[in-house]
Amino acid sequence: MNPFISHIPFLSRSHVIQKLRVILPLLLLAACLFHPSVVSAQPKKDADKAPRVKVEKPVKEVADQPEKQKLIPEKKNVPLARYVVVKSPVEDDVFQKVRNTALKLQELATTEDRSAFLILEIRPGQSEFHQVHGLAKFLTSSKVNRLTTIAWIPETVTGNNAIVAMGCREIVMQPDAEFGDIGRGKPLEPDDEQLILSLVNKRHNLKINSDLAQGLMNPDVALLLATIEQEAGVKEKRVVTQTQLKILRDNQLTIINVEPIKERGQRGIFSGAQARELGILVTQTIDTKAELSDVYGLDPQSLQEALSGEESTVVKLIEVTDTIDPILEAFIERQVLRAKKDGAQMIIFKINSPGGYLMSGTNLANMIADLQDEDIRTVAWVPERAISSAAILAMGCDDIFMGPSAQIGDAGVIIQGFDGAFDRVPEKLLSPLRQTLISLAKRKNRPSALLEAMSFKDLVVFEVTHRDTGRVWYMSDAEIQESNGEWIKGAPVQETQKDSLFTVQDQRAVKLKIATAVVRDIDELKERLNIPPEVDLQPIGRTWVDSLIYLLNSPFITGLLLFLAIILIYIELHFMVGIFGIGSLLCFGVFFWSRYLGGTATGLEIILFLIGIVCVLMEVFVIPGFGVFGVSGVLLMLASLILASETFDSFNSDINTQKLVRVLFTLGLPVIAVIGSSMLIGKFLPKIPILRHIVLTPPVSRHAGDTDSLQLRPDLADENGGGIHIGKQGVAVSILRPSGKARFNDALVDVVTDGSFIEQDTLVEVIEVHGSRVVVRSLS
Repeated sequence: MNPFISHIPFLSRSHVIQKLRVILPLLLLAACLFHPSVVSAQPKKDADKAPRVKVEKPVKEVADQPEKQKLIPEKKNVPLARYVVVKSPVEDDVFQKVRNTALKLQELATTEDRSAFLILEIRPGQSEFHQVHGLAKFLTSSKVNRLTTIAWIPETVTGNNAIVAMGCREIVMQPDAEFGDIGRGKPLEPDDEQLILSLVNKRHNLKINSDLAQGLMNPDVALLLATIEQEAGVKEKRVVTQTQLKILRDNQLTIINVEPIKERGQRGIFSGAQARELGILVTQTIDTKAELSDVYGLDPQSLQEALSGEESTVVKLIEVTDTIDPILEAFIERQVLRAKKDGAQMIIFKINSPGGYLMSGTNLANMIADLQDEDIRTVAWVPERAISSAAILAMGCDDIFMGPSAQIGDAGVIIQGFDGAFDRVPEKLLSPLRQTLISLAKRKNRPSALLEAMSFKDLVVFEVTHRDTGRVWYMSDAEIQESNGEWIKGAPVQETQKDSLFTVQDQRAVKLKIATAVVRDIDELKERLNIPPEVDLQPIGRTWVDSLIYLLNSPFITGLLLFLAIILIYIELHFMVGIFGIGSLLCFGVFFWSRYLGGTATGLEIILFLIGIVCVLMEVFVIPGFGVFGVSGVLLMLASLILASETFDSFNSDINTQKLVRVLFTLGLPVIAVIGSSMLIGKFLPKIPILRHIVLTPPVSRHAGDTDSLQLRPDLADENGGGIHIGKQGVAVSILRPSGKARFNDALVDVVTDGSFIEQDTLVEVIEVHGSRVVVRSLS
């Protein structure tokens, strides 16, 4: 039944039928007189007034690209579309953005005589009533009468923000998202309620009538779903209140069923799935924004929000052209942080890489994917290739643009054996990678089965069609079975039937919904992204810190740093002046700093190293003799150096073993060099004229008390017996545990024992002298 007639209570059913019996014959007669077959027999001047049937023009060839022989449809066949995010709270800037976009789209649609869609993504939150009402009133005005306004609701929207969606011609919801409860559990003010009802009564959205609007605004209003039988057995379902139901019955309409959908006192809120099942509120329910292009036949690129003129200049370009490893991973992370600090609204990753480390690629992909939560649009531009982990990195971006003949895919995980041969990692060990690919596909609206096929060569993917909407997608056989008939299985994707990992090129990637479009160069890319031509996209360059980190992480410099750190410790043990120890700590500090910024070290490795130093110092100065602290400290320091030198993953133990062997080789070379250098230093350092006077020549006696065979420098001996030398005797003036003080003649000296505790006033004897370090033993 016509909804307009059904809402006129003073016309009875018999009156309506009587009027139709008179009008229908007249309409049939007029249709016959003006039928095209009759009009065509009239003179030409009358024929020009006849209704014209629109005939689609054939596709035409692009004139300026004859070498590519590309065929494109007539421009009028492609609807215009603009996408705007209505952020919360709705204020003047949001209103002006929507208004300006709508008016420009209206003008363009009128000029080009094309259909046009304005899609508004409604974000949750709360806004002032006058702001949202003003925006909804504008959307229902004649100023945008050529536009089909669509409210896209991907997550729950309640409160005043829901009013904006009620001003659109259609509402599209995610099935689990909820909509309604405009008063947030309380009735709206009567004046505000009347303003909303005036919008709804325009019948701009046929899925919302005044009764449904009342239930959304007022918890005290109960809603019913009435099934009304019309002429010829036609049934209509309509949302009504108790009052409206009584009016319908008074008008003698045949109501065959009444179903309550909202009780009195219950909030008026419905999920997308509930609304679709009841036939109210929504026109469609979809899972992702990308499905809007299939439902309405839009260019997928039009579903990206255009940047304003001021924002469009804040676009950053980051190049990914080397092997992806932890160092490059850390570098890209720093570049992204710099772009965010500069207020970038869009980051373009120019990827031309053969791949690299799996963990680095997946880490970068997840980091890039998370940028959408900060309203930063990410674009991957692949002019030539994005293979292996570079392909995974690209999958983290919102859009992928391919160059002519560019390739993307082949993300298989390989390991190099000890014999140097490469082999693929067994697929049963790659469960974490599979979950990562599925997650990236869902977040970025790409077929997850195709992403899996990049790493799992035995996976065959099929083209499928949605049974209700006709949407084309790509799924594995297991996914098709899980859909319970929702998707109709089609032909397999040819690339997944080969005995190789899924790899795809330019236009084929676009068809398979992996990429957004193919662009020839950066100028065409800027045009597709609505970036003004005057914006110069230059890659973010390396700073001196980046260059220094790359240098310090090279194997040669790493080995040199460790060699200097260890050899300086050895020299410090000879001189005991402190400066060489400080130099050693600086070398270790530079090593950990470079590894921390290089991405292979974290705070854990640094803490382990510091604990190791503390344990060694306790062994030397506090608890000498047993060796537990000394051995533990050395092992902790070694473990920290190993962990800081490499990133170990959890996919395969063989890969970790190879990495460990490589690290031990890198650390072993400096140790061997230190051993050789220490032998030379021990032999020649005492003979150097400048240094020999401060180097202690080791004694030749085999027994601590055999002082006759000692060869000491005469100037170190005190003729009066006050000099400290091996065999000299004194008295402990404090408890030695093991360090303390002892008196030799009139000299008070800091001493340590050989491991045992010595009580105060005990007779002691010097058994070792190393610079200022004096070791004694008890004679009692």
